[in-house]
Amino acid sequence: MDSLDLIKTFREVAQQGNFSRAATKLDMSKATVSKYVAELESRFGVRLLNRSTRSVSLTDAGALLLERSTPMLEMIELTQSELQERARQPAGLLRISAPHGMSLGGLPTLLAQFMGYYPDVRISLRLSTAVVDMAEEGIDVALRLGPIENENLIVRRLVRIGPVVCAAPAYWKKHGLPSRPEDLANHLALTRSDMGPHPHWRFEVSGKPVDVPLTSRMDSTDGGPLVQVAVHGLGVVYQPDLLVRSHIDKGELQPVLQDYVRKDMWLYAAYLQRRNNSAALRALLDFLETRVGKGTGGNA
Repeated sequence: MDSLDLIKTFREVAQQGNFSRAATKLDMSKATVSKYVAELESRFGVRLLNRSTRSVSLTDAGALLLERSTPMLEMIELTQSELQERARQPAGLLRISAPHGMSLGGLPTLLAQFMGYYPDVRISLRLSTAVVDMAEEGIDVALRLGPIENENLIVRRLVRIGPVVCAAPAYWKKHGLPSRPEDLANHLALTRSDMGPHPHWRFEVSGKPVDVPLTSRMDSTDGGPLVQVAVHGLGVVYQPDLLVRSHIDKGELQPVLQDYVRKDMWLYAAYLQRRNNSAALRALLDFLETRVGKGTGGNA
């Protein structure tokens, strides 16, 4: 039996001054009430009540427990009430992780809009290129580019994030435009560090995956610096649309091979369990699902 239930039973007996009245109040049998009090005394190793045939009185130890348990139970009841309220009404802290690149898109604006709708929700945003351990880091929801292969996560697919092969117009003028993915093996690639010493990019040709080995001129743990280097005409990048779209719109980067880019790249919201999520988390997931297609600059 939980110690909290035992203490509540003891308090009711002390306040009623009688096992029978306490049993009626608690909707329990008199024998169960007596058993619970005896169990509590056994755990503490001290007698809490003086018993007679008609009434009970507190021992010195019992009086101490009654006094000290009052603020504790009040705090527990207050906390329980607040937790139940958070299950109904979005409030409290949400910890979110996302790739660095999303800070360059519409994510900050989306979060600002969300907090505007839910003023009692606070957000802690962690930007990282690494895949974080959500349980260990206390992350409520992770925004990830995928496919996601972790079977321990619940994932909600939000929007397709089309990758784009692009380079500066001056680079293409100097090195020539590729007509098929295999041509990129002869170009200078700007690649992610997590690809290792033998980087490759995956494409789709006639519905089948094709991996193209690359010669990397520069690698980085984050896509942002690679895009900036590409703007200066020093190589080719293959990055999500949200990282390169503004540069393409300004004519600083020129996309190629769009018929061959992979189609399985989506932005996902990943979380740990389906049940008993807070109202704040449920609200955020619903908000992202309805708004993220506009907010990230991705391709729906």
